[in-house]
Amino acid sequence: MAFTPPYPPRPVGPLGLLANLRGFRRNMIGVWPVAHYRAEFLSFKLLRRRLFVCNSPDTVRQAFVENATAFERKSPQMRHALEPLLGDGLFVSDGAVWKERRRAVAPVTHVSRMAELTPVMTEVAGEWSARWRALAPGHEIDVLEEMAEMTAEIICRTLFGRRLGSDAARQIVRAFTAYQARIGQTAVAAMLRLPEFLCRIQPPGIHAEVRRIHAVLDRLIAAALESDEDCLVRAMAERGAMDRTALRNETATLFMAGHETTANTLAWSWYLLSQDGEAAARLAAEARGVLGGRPAGHADVDRLPFARSVIEESLRLYPPVPVLAREAVLPAKIGGRPVEPGSLVLVIPWLLHRNPTLWDAPDEFRPERFLGPPPARYSYVPFSLGPRVCTGQQFGLTESVIGLASLAQDFSLTLRPGHPVMPVSRLTLRPGEHLPMQVARR
Repeated sequence: MAFTPPYPPRPVGPLGLLANLRGFRRNMIGVWPVAHYRAEFLSFKLLRRRLFVCNSPDTVRQAFVENATAFERKSPQMRHALEPLLGDGLFVSDGAVWKERRRAVAPVTHVSRMAELTPVMTEVAGEWSARWRALAPGHEIDVLEEMAEMTAEIICRTLFGRRLGSDAARQIVRAFTAYQARIGQTAVAAMLRLPEFLCRIQPPGIHAEVRRIHAVLDRLIAAALESDEDCLVRAMAERGAMDRTALRNETATLFMAGHETTANTLAWSWYLLSQDGEAAARLAAEARGVLGGRPAGHADVDRLPFARSVIEESLRLYPPVPVLAREAVLPAKIGGRPVEPGSLVLVIPWLLHRNPTLWDAPDEFRPERFLGPPPARYSYVPFSLGPRVCTGQQFGLTESVIGLASLAQDFSLTLRPGHPVMPVSRLTLRPGEHLPMQVARR
């Protein structure tokens, strides 16, 4: 029997202004009426800001591929949320700075380097397997926290080297978690084009959190550059003429991209498997057959198609970044409609991935849908698309498959009875604040 995982209630019709504003602030994925999921293109105004929503492969392509230059700038609310931490990092910069940083950063996580980067993933997956084996039968863990720690170990060792990364992971993840909790979901004032002084207001304590993160990163970067161990920080420093501030900004960007999104994807995958015993058993059998009890390595990834399909279906149902927003910097057209500078152009994976004209039974968990032909181009965009597609896409997919398969061959997880699970959109899409599950040996 197919399993339909949770999603926020969908309004029957459009919400009023105040309800929309509350929704954008609290949980942006809950404001979209039923009819919007099948709409190809939407246009509406919120106070002083015109918004366009692209929800078909054709309009998505027009916006983020054909008109990428016109819509290259990240949305004001995303810049407002992340600039204190990331500065002019790749995720929020545009123009010449973005092009320069992209040239320096993209090659360090390119698919051609996966064989070099996966040994750390395999190493950490093996450590987590041993960690779970040491737990008492039926021991309860917070899977969201566990996956955050595991992916933090991987990205920290990859960024700073094995010796430095292992010591730094927990300290950094706590600091980043505190930052996200303070910054909230979106800067509504910036989104609505309210006066500049309102847009610049930051939550209390945010600058103290930023100083704490920057101090940790500065110390680790300095140590990594003095070390003789290969790591991404050294690779970036050797590729581009970046000063220490720029290097810190890109390191923070890579950490946020390589930790938070993958942790959420793995946590969602464990939840989905806990509700679908048949899929969980199929994954365990595949992993045992390929791995035989050892952690997965680079050569195993292509031999684990069902593990990958679980990850891809998790990314479809719960895209880590559920709203991709750009601010128009040049006049353009989408679907024949003029888009003026200052407008917001949205590609919303949360809507696109659940569009019933593109997907069969879009709200159901069906990992096998990714075992056949690939989805229609531009209908599946969990890593964005166009020139600003995520540079770490292959790194994240590989890390997720290795982590999930390595653990699923030996362990099954059961959700705490009665614990509510509901997706909440903050900077990323999370299954609430905690995900308590019991660990059992297979």
